[in-house]
Amino acid sequence: QVQLVESGGGLVQAGGSLRLSCAASGRTFSTYTMGWFRQAPGKEREFVAAVTWWSGSSTYYADSVKGRFTISRDNAKNTAYLQMNSLKPEDTAVYYCAAGLAVTSGNYYVTGRYGYWGQGTQVTVSS
Repeated sequence: QVQLVESGGGLVQAGGSLRLSCAASGRTFSTYTMGWFRQAPGKEREFVAAVTWWSGSSTYYADSVKGRFTISRDNAKNTAYLQMNSLKPEDTAVYYCAAGLAVTSGNYYVTGRYGYWGQGTQVTVSS
């Protein structure tokens, strides 16, 4: 069982930065792939980024955030992070942290592969 709590959301102007954190409970955090997803009003939840636990923590990004966002994890602190730079109004959404055991390099972007989800944190980017 894993419980996830996100923090760090807020209101920022376009071009600004935010750092989201995802604190996880449980002793096996290091064996979960951690992902960030987001959901804007009226839209489906979409993949943002993921960091695996294998192969030196490989990272994956959605094309829309590549080069602007950085995902990382600190297994000693049971925490995953999402550093968001050069934010755009279209990044406005509720951001969710997720953890999954059944995640591979071929399905890291699929919401159904993640068994645990946080409650979400709002990110609003003003123009």
